[in-house]
Amino acid sequence: MQYIQEHALVLFVTSIYVVFCLAIGWYFKRRAEQGVKEYYIAKREIPGWVVSLAFFSTFASTNTYIGQAGKAFQYGLSWAWVGLFWVIFCIISWHIMGPRMRNQTSVLQSYTIPDYFQLRYRSSLSRIIRVLSAVIILFATMWYMVGIAKGCAHVLTSVLQVPYAAGAGIIIFITCAYTIWGGMYSVLWTDAVQGILMFAVAIIMVCIPVFFLGGVTPLFESIAQTDHLSADGMPIDNGLVAFGDLVSYLYILGIGLAVGMKQISEPKCLIRFYSIDNAKSMKFAMIWTPIFLGVSLVSVMGLGALVHGMATAEEAAYLINHTDEVIGFMLAKFDQPLVSAICVAGLFAAGMSSLASVILIVGTAFVRDILAVLRPIREDRVVPYTKYAMFGYCLVVFAIALYPPAGIVELTAFAGAVFAASFFPAIFGGLYLKWGTDIGALSSMIVGMLVNVIWRLTIRFRYPGMEDIHEVLPSFVIALLTYLMVSKMTPGRRPAKEFLTQVFNK
Repeated sequence: MQYIQEHALVLFVTSIYVVFCLAIGWYFKRRAEQGVKEYYIAKREIPGWVVSLAFFSTFASTNTYIGQAGKAFQYGLSWAWVGLFWVIFCIISWHIMGPRMRNQTSVLQSYTIPDYFQLRYRSSLSRIIRVLSAVIILFATMWYMVGIAKGCAHVLTSVLQVPYAAGAGIIIFITCAYTIWGGMYSVLWTDAVQGILMFAVAIIMVCIPVFFLGGVTPLFESIAQTDHLSADGMPIDNGLVAFGDLVSYLYILGIGLAVGMKQISEPKCLIRFYSIDNAKSMKFAMIWTPIFLGVSLVSVMGLGALVHGMATAEEAAYLINHTDEVIGFMLAKFDQPLVSAICVAGLFAAGMSSLASVILIVGTAFVRDILAVLRPIREDRVVPYTKYAMFGYCLVVFAIALYPPAGIVELTAFAGAVFAASFFPAIFGGLYLKWGTDIGALSSMIVGMLVNVIWRLTIRFRYPGMEDIHEVLPSFVIALLTYLMVSKMTPGRRPAKEFLTQVFNK
């Protein structure tokens, strides 16, 4: 009873939010089960404002609101520059990738990113490309989901004293439930609601250190010269406000690219373009999505640096090496139940919005792009099999999340690097280069994956001076060059001119 009394408001608000998400999933259950097109891409009938908010909330996940915001505690306000790269890639995604992807996937009757590869590069190798891209999705998404579960679990532990394992299970399986029920309909509509909440919470959270210290001026006076120590035990002094003093620009660039480029290469973002209803809605989203994202990133990306003003030297010494716990610490230290309730609901929204999208993506990839390619599945069994696959995958993610192999930022960035290097060349080439070939796409995927893994495991952390060179930099460049060179060297592998004319003239 004492626990309930202490946390009644947070529990009440969070419960209302969770029930609302489950209700949306249940509401769309019957419509989603009408067929594969309904369950996978919501029949291409979603309004632009919904897709815009869904894109923003899916990309700016718990990894942003907890992992990236907390990382600024270690690296200072310089970390906010990472967000600049993300906004740039958001604009690129909506203005360069989005319109063509919507048009081409409609012409090709594509329901997933892997089947887009098969339909666009149509050849004897296109089935292999489809299966390989689905395997890459299953591999990279695993680490991304673990990062989300880890972040939400830490918040529940800090604010509600929920055990870490229970917190990870709650976020994963509640999201799994409404995603299984309503498919893409529930994913997009819950994401839109979550986007509104996340936008408000981003602004609320950046105000917390200001109110705690009594204003902007006292806050910045506190962090401009601090007696706290950095992660390597050296005095921070003015490092929180001096650009590049606590982190190299090269590392900022690496994380900015690795995560930001997910918007132009990751299926959970690109699949949004499949569902938008018309060109007018597309134009609305092209304008407003970067605005939603930009305002939110301005609020949260440097937040961790401001939290130094709320922490004692002893608290800072712990948090500097446990940055994933900074936001939970901030809410607990501020100790305002209503604010904590709203923020916890918003952080849940950040986690659920991204989890729902990737849960659906892995289910569709496993069933439609691996099983159905290897062994034909009756059309009426595709959706049920997809549901089973989603639940099974969530069980695996939960098991790994109990012992996460890295912090939120590194897990997210690694997943983004894999998608950027393995998928972007084949996607961009498919959308814009008529001379792109199946062998070029297949080669770039293999090279992108291999360079990512090899660079991280054998080079980046083993040689002095290489740690700040994120694997996305070499892997993306080498994969893109591979696509271009191999495609130019294999002109005989291009699809027929009549087919390309149909795809590119829509």
